[in-house]
Amino acid sequence: MQPSTPKSSVASWATEVTVMLFGLALLVVLISELPRDIFSPESQSFFFVIGAIGIWRYSWWFVQALRSTWYNRQVFPQLRAEADALGAAGMPSELYVLCTSYRIEPAVNFAVYDALIGEVRDYGVPTVIFAAISDRSDVDVIDHVLDEHGWPANVEVRYMFQKGDGKRSAMAEVLRAISRCMPAPDALLVSMDGDIRLEPGTLAHSLPFFALQDDLGALTTNNAAIVTGDDATKEWYDLRYAQRHLVMSSMSLSERLLVLTGRYSVFRAELATHPSFIDLVENDHVEHWRFGDFKFLSGDDKSTWYWLLKRGWKMRYLPDVYVSGFEELPDRRRFFASTLDLMRRWYGNMLRTSNRAIALGPRPMGLFTWWSLIDQRLSMWTTLVGPTVAILVTAFVRPSFIFAYLLWIIFTRSIAALVLAWQRGRFSLLWVPLLYYNQIGGALLKTYVSFRFNRQKWSRQGISAGEPDSRRAARRQRRMGHFMHGVYMASLLFVLVLATGVLAPPDAVSLNIFQDNGGLNGR
Repeated sequence: MQPSTPKSSVASWATEVTVMLFGLALLVVLISELPRDIFSPESQSFFFVIGAIGIWRYSWWFVQALRSTWYNRQVFPQLRAEADALGAAGMPSELYVLCTSYRIEPAVNFAVYDALIGEVRDYGVPTVIFAAISDRSDVDVIDHVLDEHGWPANVEVRYMFQKGDGKRSAMAEVLRAISRCMPAPDALLVSMDGDIRLEPGTLAHSLPFFALQDDLGALTTNNAAIVTGDDATKEWYDLRYAQRHLVMSSMSLSERLLVLTGRYSVFRAELATHPSFIDLVENDHVEHWRFGDFKFLSGDDKSTWYWLLKRGWKMRYLPDVYVSGFEELPDRRRFFASTLDLMRRWYGNMLRTSNRAIALGPRPMGLFTWWSLIDQRLSMWTTLVGPTVAILVTAFVRPSFIFAYLLWIIFTRSIAALVLAWQRGRFSLLWVPLLYYNQIGGALLKTYVSFRFNRQKWSRQGISAGEPDSRRAARRQRRMGHFMHGVYMASLLFVLVLATGVLAPPDAVSLNIFQDNGGLNGR
């Protein structure tokens, strides 16, 4: 029996029809207003810069798409058949679950633990669930769920109250408690967030892979979204999951990943309870020449990933196993502010960890994974080339260039959306503008965060960290970040100005005219 695919929250048909009509109207305007001489020799610099960057970026993206297709259609089906054939031999002797919740609504709490307890009950392996909770009411909810399920004999729930200083300390306390249980050599640990609902068969279809592969350190699964919000929010989440599916599948072909998501990941218990693993989760930090030594606030999934990556453990993505996340923007009334806030936290976690991962070199992870990490650093700058060139040439050379650029955006993002839809199994017209928004907004955020990645904030818990305690030192750091960011952006702008011919060096005739007018004599 294959695992079922849950339904994600998606946009309504009315929204899709509205977007389609608006898109057709925009296409008519762009094509009708596109000048016939747009492809004249004067436009060569524009098309060369846009085309060269586009070929580079999209060729790399299509490599990822082809690898993803090969993994999903050829490699993984064989792995799935081998894992399913193990039967009872693929089950661990015991299972531990680390579930962290902080101020989760009771209805969501009930749904999460109802699915979790029902799943471990049906799986049948002795299981200890460590519920890292923040309020006494959470205990009442979970006890009610246990009542509903008849207090299964193979399931034990232990409560641990969080300190309220972040997820990392809560995870570390639970991992220490699990280590004191002396897990069996084949024991596994499920690490999941308190707003994730396990779908039926999640454990049975994910845990056998550890018995199949002795050097597998961890795995993660596909995601679906149960979204509270408008249609744009629903499609924004599903688009992100579609992009995640493509990249995760491609990376899994190399038996490595770029992150082990905190939503649902499974580890070998002997690795997750290693003292150095626990210490990195709790006290992960970076020593930076400008920011000094500062601890990471969030991004525990990057710490666990780095620990395994550094030691050469393999990782696996399971595209046919889904967990469903209850998703909601920090402020549902402000789509752009909320999505940018989330991306700033995600990209900050990535930037704080990628440099040290790149420094490991390709040996512990393979050349493709290593280059993918480098590409993460390059893409935030190359993505900005297209819109910057379009603005420059439109403003200073030929206003009609903007029509060509908008057509380019619609064409390329439509192709990318169709590729994602082919692998995701569904398509939304909202993906086309949302793809461009994610790419440009994400690139701007990455460049911003890369000069300020010590500044961290966790909106749900209302805590921040990373900056010096001294206000004067914090202001000095911020000013330096603004200055360095400005220098890099100005350098990019200057190079593109020269490359597009917007600011061409004066020729001999221009200099002679300038001299004849007395420009060099100050007259």
